[in-house]
Amino acid sequence: MRLGRFLNPYSQCIIYGVVKDDTIEEIEEKSFFSTLTVNGKTYALEELKILPPVIPSKVIAVGLNYRDHIEEFGHRMPDNPVLFMKPSTAVIGPGEAIILPSISRQVDYEAELAVVIGKKARHVMVDRAREYILGYTCFNDVTARDVQRSDGQWTRGKSFDTFAPLGPTVETEVEPADLAVSLRVNGEIRQSSSTSFLLFPVEELVAFISAVMTLLPGDVIATGTPSGVGPLHSGDCVEVEIEGIGKLFNPVQEE
Repeated sequence: MRLGRFLNPYSQCIIYGVVKDDTIEEIEEKSFFSTLTVNGKTYALEELKILPPVIPSKVIAVGLNYRDHIEEFGHRMPDNPVLFMKPSTAVIGPGEAIILPSISRQVDYEAELAVVIGKKARHVMVDRAREYILGYTCFNDVTARDVQRSDGQWTRGKSFDTFAPLGPTVETEVEPADLAVSLRVNGEIRQSSSTSFLLFPVEELVAFISAVMTLLPGDVIATGTPSGVGPLHSGDCVEVEIEGIGKLFNPVQEE
């Protein structure tokens, strides 16, 4: 099942729905975290604006989770997942612009598989992690690389407004262990890998993170990026694509 949030430009109402090809079947509930009831209303996808599929209370991101990316940056292999967070104010949806902040001279793209939490999770065992996952979506961990380097830690460089593109929808039935992940800038392939190369797979991440903090419905875990990261420039168009999930497209512009 593919789930999404949409804005009706005529009524200015937010619609939660099930996506079937180019049709949206509206659900009665204003969230995806209970029984879903289709109310009989349908819309053509082209009629609606696609919003981020969820607004998380927090985005927990994982650094250094692909061997080739670790080697690319000259880091050592971590013994445990390396975590950082992005604020909910950084989240944008498909088609919204990534804004390059004036204080940075190098803003990079990072294609990632995102896990969307479906119910409150605390101290989850690895073998039960799937029970707490609603589904999966595309994520772009946009990073002001020069800011990150100068600070010596990651919070500021990862947290600018618009630095967490998310979407287009949440796919609830895809198997996350071996999905092709790619990123294109202006149609040119820049990243190409598979989630089969994750050092710490999805279930281990849910268990590890939930041992530290309570995960709430709608929270997002960004699972890390493969090699090939590089800079974005004003006027670029960047697209993250994940097999079985979809494409997340965002233009880039200056502040």
